[in-house]
Amino acid sequence: MFFQLSSWALALLILAVVGGVTAAGIALGRYLRKHSESLREPFGVLQAALLGVVGLLLAFGLSLAVGRYEDRRAAVVSESNAIGTTYLRAQLLAEPVRGRSLALLRDYTDLTLRLSTEVPGSAAMRRTAADQDVIQRQLWRLAARDIDEAPNASAPRLYVDSLNTMIDQQTVRIAALNNRVPGAVLALEVIGAAIALGLLGLHLSVLGRGILSMVLAAGLVTLLLLVIFDLDRPTRGLITIPTAPLESLRASMALPPAAPPR
Repeated sequence: MFFQLSSWALALLILAVVGGVTAAGIALGRYLRKHSESLREPFGVLQAALLGVVGLLLAFGLSLAVGRYEDRRAAVVSESNAIGTTYLRAQLLAEPVRGRSLALLRDYTDLTLRLSTEVPGSAAMRRTAADQDVIQRQLWRLAARDIDEAPNASAPRLYVDSLNTMIDQQTVRIAALNNRVPGAVLALEVIGAAIALGLLGLHLSVLGRGILSMVLAAGLVTLLLLVIFDLDRPTRGLITIPTAPLESLRASMALPPAAPPR
């Protein structure tokens, strides 16, 4: 559910849940302060224990999101290297396979860059991945043709090896983009944080303390939740996956091939 929302809708939802429960806790605390003095200590113990549990949950969720973010960054570098190696080795093939393969690899790199801007799991991403699969089959067909024509040459065999790695890296990258923090974990963090902050607001209100510290705590927890959600949304929000390796690779393909045709 969370991943389908836009960044603004997600931020408003988290603010509404956390802010609403916190405000409710403050209002209830003001009501109870006038009716019972015996609730101060129990509420203090309860909110302290719950805040500790929520802190652990937030740290767990942040570690999951950061780990997935790093995996996606590494997948971009690995795929860029695989495409670059394949492009270099394709220059060693004989014509006309060489020219056709180089052109297809340029188109493939354009599709890989487009994949970086599309929402994982969306129809647009599935179409781009399908277009990549079509180019992969064309490249493999051309590679098989070159091996048939020169079965003892080493260049086609090296090219096939790098082409196979490139195809595998596309699968790894798409899997990394679709590997998100489970929705149940994110929902538990939002609900747990809201309840903990609500109890904290209740406790401070029962004690008659100011709400400035409460507002600061709510803002900090909300910001941390937004960072966790943002890390888990690779193509949306403020924290996105850098595509500099792919952009640099595509720029190098605009230059004349280093190896001349045979």
